[in-house]
Amino acid sequence: MNKGVKKKTKEEFLKKKLKVCLYARVSKALDQNPENQLIALRKWAKNNDYEIEGEYIDKISSKDTRPQKEEVLKKLRRKDVDGVGFWSLDRWGRSMTELILEMEEFGGENKVLMSYQEALDLTRASGRLAGNVIAALANFERDRIQERTLLGLARAKAQGKTLGRPKKSKRG
Repeated sequence: MNKGVKKKTKEEFLKKKLKVCLYARVSKALDQNPENQLIALRKWAKNNDYEIEGEYIDKISSKDTRPQKEEVLKKLRRKDVDGVGFWSLDRWGRSMTELILEMEEFGGENKVLMSYQEALDLTRASGRLAGNVIAALANFERDRIQERTLLGLARAKAQGKTLGRPKKSKRG
């Protein structure tokens, strides 16, 4: 840490006009429109008197790649912006571990992390608690779905059913 550089208190941080990113993620496969998310996020920013630095939308994301979210994270780390507003926990993070790590990374740095759908300010203790509970329940539900799927596949296999895609016929 730099000597002589005083860390701002939460009160000092909240007195200035904050600059935030808005982040939306939609499924290209389902041809979803991010505008529904952005309309609500713009209203949230306006109601809080936040300056919108930019809007970031991931349409072609995968388990490992969300280029627009990575750009937002870079801006937060470089302190180019004071926070981010996103539609919901499941649109921002893909796993409980990811959410917890980001809450820990930015929670103590006077950054605004706001999940609109759940109305959670993840920079406050109560928001982090609720976020952790919601993320844990979502993770639990994903695990249960996976368990049921594996049980169904095992039953089908035991009954002699062919699983997977049909094999391509050899032509020649």
